[in-house]
This record gives sequence, C-alpha cells and structure tokens, in this order.
Amino acid sequence: MASIRESLEVTTFKALYKKLVSTVQNSEQSTEGIISMVNAAEKVTGDLYSKEGWDGIRESLSDPNNRWLRIIRRAFRDVDEHILDRNLMNIVYYASIAGIRTKRKMIKKHHCNIPNIILFDPTTACNLHCKGCWSAEYGHKWNLSYEEMEDIVRQGEEMGCHLYFMTGGEPLVRKDDIIRLADKFPNSAFHIFTNATLIDDAFCAEVRRVGNITFAVSIEGFEDQNDARRGEGAYQHIVESMNLMKRNRIGFAASICYTSANYETVTSDTFLRQLVDLGCFHVWYFHYMPIGQGAVPELLLTADQRKYMIERIRYLRTNEADIDLMLADFQNDGQFVGGCIAGGRSYIHINAKGDLEPCVFIHYSNSNIRDKSILEGMKEPLMMAYYHEEPWNKNHFKPCPMLENPDLLPNIVKNSHAKSTDYIAEEMPEDLYKKTAPYAAQWSDTADELWEEYSKYGHGDPAKRSEMKEKMEEHQEGIREKMEASLNKTAQ
Repeated sequence: MASIRESLEVTTFKALYKKLVSTVQNSEQSTEGIISMVNAAEKVTGDLYSKEGWDGIRESLSDPNNRWLRIIRRAFRDVDEHILDRNLMNIVYYASIAGIRTKRKMIKKHHCNIPNIILFDPTTACNLHCKGCWSAEYGHKWNLSYEEMEDIVRQGEEMGCHLYFMTGGEPLVRKDDIIRLADKFPNSAFHIFTNATLIDDAFCAEVRRVGNITFAVSIEGFEDQNDARRGEGAYQHIVESMNLMKRNRIGFAASICYTSANYETVTSDTFLRQLVDLGCFHVWYFHYMPIGQGAVPELLLTADQRKYMIERIRYLRTNEADIDLMLADFQNDGQFVGGCIAGGRSYIHINAKGDLEPCVFIHYSNSNIRDKSILEGMKEPLMMAYYHEEPWNKNHFKPCPMLENPDLLPNIVKNSHAKSTDYIAEEMPEDLYKKTAPYAAQWSDTADELWEEYSKYGHGDPAKRSEMKEKMEEHQEGIREKMEASLNKTAQ
C-alpha cells in the first residue's frame, strides 16, 4: 500500500504531467512553462539529485529549439497517450524518485548493490539464427516460468526497481506472458529487445491497452548489412514492423551492435533519418563483445574507429545536429554514469536458466534465483566484488573489467568461485582474456587522450565545436556517396 507521501507525490506528478502536455501542445515556442515544471519537480525530489543536474536541465530547455524539446513535442504528437502517460510516470516517478529512495535505504541496510534495472531472459528460443549472436546456438532448451518472472518483478519492486528489460532469445516468443506481467505490475516499465518479427496488430492493441511496454528493435544497418547477419528478408520485416508500430502510435527504440564493419553506417545521417521517419525515438548503441565460441575478434573496433564513435555520437547530441533521437552508447557513456554500471550498481542480468549474472556480457555466476532470492544473490562474492571495486578504472572510457581491463575478470571469477554460465560451452575467463587483451592494449593510449579532454569539458572542448561540425559534415558527405552506391546496387 502506498504511503501518504507517495500518494501526494503521485498526485503532484500527475498534475505536473498534465500541465506539461498542455504547455507543449498550446505554446510550442515558449519554454517558461516547462522550466517552471522542472523547478516544481526539483522541489518534490528534495536532495535525491544535485542542483548542478537540475541546472543543466534548465539550461538545456531554455532554448526553444533545443533538440530535447523537439523530441518531447514529437512524442506528444506521435505516441499513444496512455503509453506516454504510463511510461513517463513509471520511469520518472516510480523508478527515478520513489525507487531511488528505496534503493538507497536498501544499500544502507544490506551493504550491497541494489539494481535500478533488472534484465532477464524469458526464453532462449528464437525464430531467427543470426550470425555472431550467442543466442543463436541456444535453441528452445531454457525458459523462465511465468511464476519465476512474476517473482523477479515482485522482488525487484520491493528493492525499489521499476525498470525491467527483456532480452533472449526472442522475448516475444512469450508475448502472452509479457502482457500478463505488465498487467500485474502497472507501476513498472517493461522494455523488450526484439527482432520485431512477432509484432502484429493484435499484439499492438494489447500493448496500447496495458501502456507500460516499449520495444527496442535490433537492426544492423541497411538491407545488405542487416540481412548478411540476420538472414534474407529480415530488413524488410523490420521496416514493416516499425511502420506497424508507427501506425499504432507505439514509440520504439532501435538496438544496434556496432562493429568495425558497420559503425559508420549506423551513425550516419542517412540511416538515422530513416529511423526517425519510421517512428524511432531512441537508439541503444552496444559495443561488439567477443563472447563465446562464435566470437569474431576482427569485428572489434580499432582505436581510431572507437574515437570516431565517441565524437560522432556526442556531435549528434548537440543542437547543431538536426536528427531528433535520444542516443545512448553502452560502452562510451561511462563518463556520464561513473564507469561500469553492472553488478547491480545500476543493473543485473538473469538468464533463462535463472543464473544471476553481473552483466548481460559477463557470463559467470555463483547464484541462481531458483536457490536464492535476488537480494541474497547480490550478497554473493561475485556481486560483492562489483560493490567493493567499481569503478574498475578512473578513466571512464575504460569502464569494463572484461573489455578494457581484461586482466581483472579472471581474478574476479577465481576469487569469487564463480562458474561459467554460457549455454553452449564453458568459456574460461583466461580464454576470454586472450581475445580482449590485444584490443585493450591498442585502445589504452587513445582512451587516455580522450579522457583528458572530455573529463575536463564534459561533451568536448567548446573551442573545437565548429571544427568538429565541419569535420562531421565533410565525413558524412563521403559516407552518403558510399551508401547511395550500395543502396542503388541493392535496388537493382
């Protein structure tokens, strides 16, 4: 049962939200009303977040042409009202205010990490067989029961967690159970990483009804690059599914694994504009990780390629870029979140066998939800190593104990007596080290140079801004020419 404080806060935030809708719809060029609502939200949250953070929000929103305002306006125009209402309430209030309060109390009481987000795999089953995907080899062997998924969310909410991401396998193989789960927990948000092939009109209607489900559609680039990995016809199906969600007013994200082969394409103006046209609002970028037997270390980026990713995405976040997408780079945004966020510092992963893992990319564990509660698992040696040792590196362009600090993971696994949780074949951390150590060595000097600049200036040296814009525009011209040639070849 909600406390009196929570009930009052919920009422306040609903009123602020209604006022925000009215302000955006009736006065698109004025930001004064929105700034006043930011001020009111700051008062409600108290000391949960720093004044510097709120000042940054106010500064960003003071420009009527700010890209965040453009995205907000597009969302109010193009997304189903119930979906927008429910997700904003769950993410902004239940997850980021009430949930954070509970999390901090739990950390103080239990002296361990408590996650803001729980990722879990409903199943290993998938209707595709993508090259390089570790899920491709799992088959239909492992599943979490509906009761286990319900228990994960119940335990999570008790710890203050109201954000649940589902991976796999293909989570929508279990779409009836996902709808049932969203119905059961209306104050939590469920974000599904999917190949989108199982989305149809009937399912869209259910998603609009419950309101607290959103999607991240996996895509690798244009048709030739995407289908080379996901199979012939996959790209067209993705486009059809995106159009279907757009017609049903279901805002969605794109989930992109960037590699040495596609990093330019998936950050290009041409590609990103197409995502906007198809109804996308957000892009999750994930650095390729050479995990498992089918890993291809050649897909890891060179130092220059990764530097380009960092500079390109940060440029796309400026008002000088006119592509209205929210962008998150799982590896390179460590600067903004204090390094590695795994091990429960921000999130944990539960696989389809129930193993509690510190990260979706770190397949080692010494606890299982079928034997222990999630809280008990957070106190096991592997998770406690994250609690005591994060951040793994003071340079947050080197956040990961596997990829940029590869000597750490073998010791963490050994000292915690963790076991490999790979579904197909046990991968010893020493073998993983052999794949990541050369990458870490070639990245280190560039990472140090970038950290010296970005830790001082946040989003980069302002004096270099015009130079950066010119550099990006010139580079995009070259990419556009290559893309047009490739798209023409595909069309023929």
